[in-house]
Amino acid sequence: MTQLDEIQKRLLREVADLHEVPEGAYNIRSNSQSAGRRSTANIEITSKTDVSGLEIRIRAGTKHESVHIPVVMTESGLKETVYNDFYIGEEADVVIVAGCGIDNCGNQDSQHDGIHRFFVGKNAHIRYVEKHYGSGDGKGKRILNPVTEVYQEEGSSVEMEMVQIKGVDDTNRTTLAELGKSAKLVVRERLMTHGEQNAISTYDVRMNGEGSSADVVSRSVARDHSYQKFDAKLLGNAACNGHTECDSIIMDEGRILAVPGLEANDIDAALVHEAAIGKIAGDQIIKLMTLGLTEQEAEEQIVNGFLK
Repeated sequence: MTQLDEIQKRLLREVADLHEVPEGAYNIRSNSQSAGRRSTANIEITSKTDVSGLEIRIRAGTKHESVHIPVVMTESGLKETVYNDFYIGEEADVVIVAGCGIDNCGNQDSQHDGIHRFFVGKNAHIRYVEKHYGSGDGKGKRILNPVTEVYQEEGSSVEMEMVQIKGVDDTNRTTLAELGKSAKLVVRERLMTHGEQNAISTYDVRMNGEGSSADVVSRSVARDHSYQKFDAKLLGNAACNGHTECDSIIMDEGRILAVPGLEANDIDAALVHEAAIGKIAGDQIIKLMTLGLTEQEAEEQIVNGFLK
């Protein structure tokens, strides 16, 4: 693997919890170049030939294996679009860890747009973790625009953990999903914005198969003058169960917009949406201050606990 500098290593720790070369299959991308790759007997990673990106093929029946595909960027002004396709074989059960970290100390914007498509075979299960992180003291922005497409066959299940806690100036996250018979999708989004940051999350989940289900939950905190929009649409095209929830804390001069969307196209489609936006309760802060914390420390404790 190509030798990484200390900033790149720090970014890898933040977005993929990597302190060393991971076990199993991996592809590490640094400043638009491959910094290292390894396939295994059951997980094959190859480069696309028509566009920048990867094809990851996971054999049917693969169990208890993982694949890491993190991206780090440390060059100011660098902008890229990457297309990654995942083909998960029937009965497989794997963990996929992605994520992008940008450290921008220059005056030009740095941007990574990642388009990930998942083709999940019959009765397969994947856990997908995607973390975004930004750092650097430059005036250039750190911009991330991920697109995630999920196509689930009968009996498959997908768990998605989407995390963005610090340093990303602008993000527009789009998630599209189509669920077949008895397929299950669970999404947990955690997001915090501060300063003048903007974050938009859009979900379009189509439950096409009988017995399919989706549970999309977002927890977020908007601080300073930041702005967030959570736009979640569930379509029940068969006998199915769908739930979407937005639970947000607003602080300072932050702004949050929650847009629920439920469309039932079958008499047995059961769809529910919940949304709550509010400030931190004063009695919570007072209780923590009686234990010796300052007001600021109390707020931080509440926010950290809320986003866990």
